[in-house]
Amino acid sequence: MNTKESYAVVTGASQGLGKALAESLAQKKINVILVSLPNQYLKEVGQEISEKYNVKTHYYEVDLSISENVLKLTEWLNQSFNIHILINNAGLGGTRKFLDASTNYINTILQVNVMATSLITHQLLPNLLKQPQSYILNVSSMAAFSPIGFKTVYPASKTFIHSFSRGLHEELKNTNVFVSVVNPGAMKTNPDVSKRIEKQGFLGKLTLLDPNRVAHYCIDQLFKKDSVIVVNPISWLFMQILPIWIKLPLMTNAIKKEIGV
Repeated sequence: MNTKESYAVVTGASQGLGKALAESLAQKKINVILVSLPNQYLKEVGQEISEKYNVKTHYYEVDLSISENVLKLTEWLNQSFNIHILINNAGLGGTRKFLDASTNYINTILQVNVMATSLITHQLLPNLLKQPQSYILNVSSMAAFSPIGFKTVYPASKTFIHSFSRGLHEELKNTNVFVSVVNPGAMKTNPDVSKRIEKQGFLGKLTLLDPNRVAHYCIDQLFKKDSVIVVNPISWLFMQILPIWIKLPLMTNAIKKEIGV
């Protein structure tokens, strides 16, 4: 793999897990293309990574909830770069009563989490297939393994990501493109997020993760060709063992604590 002449694409790369994933790749001397919303200091993030790790970086500011924007992004990527790694990290959550949710709120979550992930992967796949060895990592969530009241749309979208990734892995297993999925819990991306998650009580604290540690582990496991990356074995086991009739009210009650319902 000639990483000097090829690039990794990371969406949602301006902060949190996305930024940490980009840094983990750069530490391995892999050039990165950062994708995120406008006005997220993406240029500065790219410059910081480039100077710190001595790799090439490019950036692209875009709202991935609009299909036309996604197609313009992938057209630019295909015309300009050899892509050997795609990390679909961009995603939106949210916690509120479904009745109170706006149509824009619902649509944006589905467009970013489901449409953008699928479309970016589809459009970049021919590029990935041209490389000697390529990798796709899709970021799902522990929420993929249970419906949750007051979140409703988000867990359903992450269930899609998990299923999509496993299916695509099977479809491409005899090619040079390896597909993996990770299902992390909540991240300590900033003090406000940590405080909000900790309000959920035991469940929230159990799943709260450090994005830098998750990122390093994910990249290592991706190159080891681990198709389902488990970053928190305790919560993973918890989600797999508990029946839905216990899991669903338990997780919903945790969310109710978070929002004070």
